[in-house]
Amino acid sequence: MAHLLRTSFVAGSSPSLRRRPFLQLPFHPRRRSLQPHATIREIFMPALSSTMTEGKIVSWIKTEGDKLAKGESVVVVESDKADMDVETFYDGYLAAIMVDEGGVAPVGSAIAFLAETEDEISEAKSRAANVSSGSPPSAPPPEKIPENVGAAAAPVAAAKPASVVVASTHPASEGGKRIVASPYAKKLAKELNVELGAVLGTGPSGRIVAKDVEAAASAAVLKSDAARSVSAPGSSVQPPPSLELGTTVPFSTMQGAVSRNMVESLAVPTFRVGYTITTDALDAIYKKIKSKGVTMTALLAKATALALAKHPIVNSSCRDGKSFTYNSSINIAVAVAIDGGLITPVLQDADKVDIYSLSRKWKELVDKARAKQLQPQEYNTGTFTLSNLGMFGVDRFDAILPPGTGAIMAVGASIPTVVGTKDGRIGKKNQMQVNVTADHRVIYGSDLATFLQTLAKIIEDPKGSKLA
Repeated sequence: MAHLLRTSFVAGSSPSLRRRPFLQLPFHPRRRSLQPHATIREIFMPALSSTMTEGKIVSWIKTEGDKLAKGESVVVVESDKADMDVETFYDGYLAAIMVDEGGVAPVGSAIAFLAETEDEISEAKSRAANVSSGSPPSAPPPEKIPENVGAAAAPVAAAKPASVVVASTHPASEGGKRIVASPYAKKLAKELNVELGAVLGTGPSGRIVAKDVEAAASAAVLKSDAARSVSAPGSSVQPPPSLELGTTVPFSTMQGAVSRNMVESLAVPTFRVGYTITTDALDAIYKKIKSKGVTMTALLAKATALALAKHPIVNSSCRDGKSFTYNSSINIAVAVAIDGGLITPVLQDADKVDIYSLSRKWKELVDKARAKQLQPQEYNTGTFTLSNLGMFGVDRFDAILPPGTGAIMAVGASIPTVVGTKDGRIGKKNQMQVNVTADHRVIYGSDLATFLQTLAKIIEDPKGSKLA
């Protein structure tokens, strides 16, 4: 047996010798597990979209010292596309806020400290002060957990000047006695001489946030300016009261994202192809079904999707410069101008959805876009983009190709045009100009030409093509 085990163990050895190896390995408990230690975590600025590089603090839902539960919303962050609630992945106390409301922080940087226990709040405040002053902290750095915050499912709507409501009692007050507003909103109200009691809060539970105060101040200026214009009808036209000429204004988060995307698109070799499409039949069918909630945007998106189904190369995309992808879905992104920027809500699987459902979905997306409530999958999944300026009377224009897509189509207004008929006579038809900008690494001139021919047939014969 000793030979098999390759040991000096002898069966006749005394029990004391057999136990000695065990006795010579005394148990030493891990001291660290017996000693309490501080757990102070950093709350980071999350990446709420693939293009987001920095975020702006819209409002802090919680204040310093508040107890937090896992999954609870802590702060509202403005990304390059929308305002969203950010929640914590840990229980604890919001010990120190490092970025105030209105402040901007890079993605991944610390915006607050989270203490596990109430006793650790003072230590967290000390560390925050050291970080803010630029000096190294005296204690070890806090534990960094990359995924300590997440985006909640329901984003928070942003306040807009047009929706300012004046009320004597509002959700941010308790029976009109106490006004609930963020610290930054109170400070801003004092600077702008805004009475918080007359402001309707749009934050969580009716809390007044900075944007509500700014909107109220803007509305007050507009009201006073309108009164002046009535009293002096002969006065010259003045610029908007909120615009101070000669000043330099930094980009908003959304404007910064648009700027980066436009610069990135310059690296893609593009070309443009235009086409004239007669819209008499489309206009006629639109008049018939408009009362049922159908929009012209939905009709154009549906027609485009049906054409793309027959020309998948135009729905493809090249991202790495070495290969391209035939996208499995036809998702039509449509450019929408909103306050402070531009966004492209996406009508997913537009070729498969009926025109009535598509119109209802489009209205929902536009409402969410203007309220800055779109979820990432509702604006970053487009495979082909439409940009329509026809409602402004623009007859033709070129659009810039969004990064990561193969083509974008600029749609002009449908206008009465004198044309020559097939029998040699002169007639009048409603026509619109469309210009497609495409990635020439993947899509060629003949691809766009045949695609536009198909699109024209669908629009000029909507019944035969089952457009509606």
